[in-house]
Amino acid sequence: MSLFYRFALLGDPVSHSRSPAIHRAALRLTDLEGDYVALRADERILVDAVEQLRSGSLDGINVTMPLKGAAFEIADRRTPLAELARSVNTLYRSEAGVEGDSTDAAAFAAIVEEGDFRRAEEFLVLGAGGSAAAALAALEGRKVWVSARNAERAQALAGRLGASGVIPWGQALRGSVLINATPLGMAANSLPEGLLEVSIGLIDLPYGSSPTPAVEAARAAGLPVVDGIEFLTRQAVLSFQRWTGRSVDFERLAEAVRGSP
Repeated sequence: MSLFYRFALLGDPVSHSRSPAIHRAALRLTDLEGDYVALRADERILVDAVEQLRSGSLDGINVTMPLKGAAFEIADRRTPLAELARSVNTLYRSEAGVEGDSTDAAAFAAIVEEGDFRRAEEFLVLGAGGSAAAALAALEGRKVWVSARNAERAQALAGRLGASGVIPWGQALRGSVLINATPLGMAANSLPEGLLEVSIGLIDLPYGSSPTPAVEAARAAGLPVVDGIEFLTRQAVLSFQRWTGRSVDFERLAEAVRGSP
């Protein structure tokens, strides 16, 4: 009898998510049977899902906003990157029980250690939530600045993860790579004016049915760009490996996802 994998994404909102398409493509590319569903969820539903993961009714869970902190707390053990970020977006069974990982942080690390961003000296992270924390964890030891509309949360995050400091919301940092870890762009809304104009690259986590205004502007300016779909695919490769033990080639998966509706 063949094994049928059951994966789920929990958070709110999730109706827009491309994660089901990405992981279904990964299942096809690895000749595995299974499905991946997106469920609008609160902390109570997360607790129930983790019990299903323990029992074997689920084989893996992804978590998106606003549940990454709750997922961190509920995990029996966390990977070092997840401990540093205090944020979990991937839950899986291990010998320790339910283990939490931040494949967001691992994806950030891979992006900045290769290609266009490898020689970047400074980074400006927009946001103060779980994704921003993952970015700071991945960039430990580099010059990283935090900017968020909630200055107190930005200061707390920067202090906890040893960032270079906090920059007022909307203020640019010349010569930095801009990391947008906020929802801005998901609804075709723009980043504060002037940020991209002095940046040397963009990592933009939001995505929709078309490129965000920030991605379009950065590409038009000839800047190196990682958009939300590429980022999501990179972290999905890592989550899928946690759940199945199988590796998926990033380029093949990205091509399959870009070609899907």
